[in-house]
Amino acid sequence: MIKYVLFDLDGTLTDPAEGITNSVAYALSKFGIEVADKRELNKFIGPPLIPSFCEFYGFSEEDAKQALAFYREYFAPHGIFENNIYGGIKAMLKRLSKENKTLILATSKPQEFAVKILEYFGIANYFSMVCGNTLDESRPTKKDVIEYIMQSFPDMNGENSVMVGDRKYDVEGAKVFSLPSVGVLYGYGDEKELSSAGADHIVSDVKNLEKLLLKL
Repeated sequence: MIKYVLFDLDGTLTDPAEGITNSVAYALSKFGIEVADKRELNKFIGPPLIPSFCEFYGFSEEDAKQALAFYREYFAPHGIFENNIYGGIKAMLKRLSKENKTLILATSKPQEFAVKILEYFGIANYFSMVCGNTLDESRPTKKDVIEYIMQSFPDMNGENSVMVGDRKYDVEGAKVFSLPSVGVLYGYGDEKELSSAGADHIVSDVKNLEKLLLKL
């Protein structure tokens, strides 16, 4: 039986599109780049931001770090709350907690931002641990985050744990530690991305996610 359930945040528990794309657009504007359709910036939802600025806009690492600082300049006071919790998430977390599952947040978002978001939506109390990146970028990848979590839960392994997320980064991070993974299709990764990354299960909605996690 599954004891530990690790959840990604963006695209898995909440839909952060407005806040993230507004923050990216703000950062890009500081470099004289204007984006006509912010939906083009949805590709920033999920992966670490510094490599994303480099990959998607050809920034040098130095410029990408400055872009991250500009991003946070908007995100911290505004973008963090331009966010919506997916329908059924709170009820699912409550049910899983009643079934004695240990719920852990595993996000590449800075930990202090993640805590504020969970508190804002009234779901922080369901999590035994919240782990994310640090503001100095010492845990930028999902692998780094999961590794840190496993140090706090020495009995965590592929038999009693599962990682839930919407992007390949969640699946790939879990695979490093031989943890099974569940890909969700209501976020920002599609079935091709998740299956190609090797997700052990793929679900279409929160209701089916809850059913699966209670069955595992």
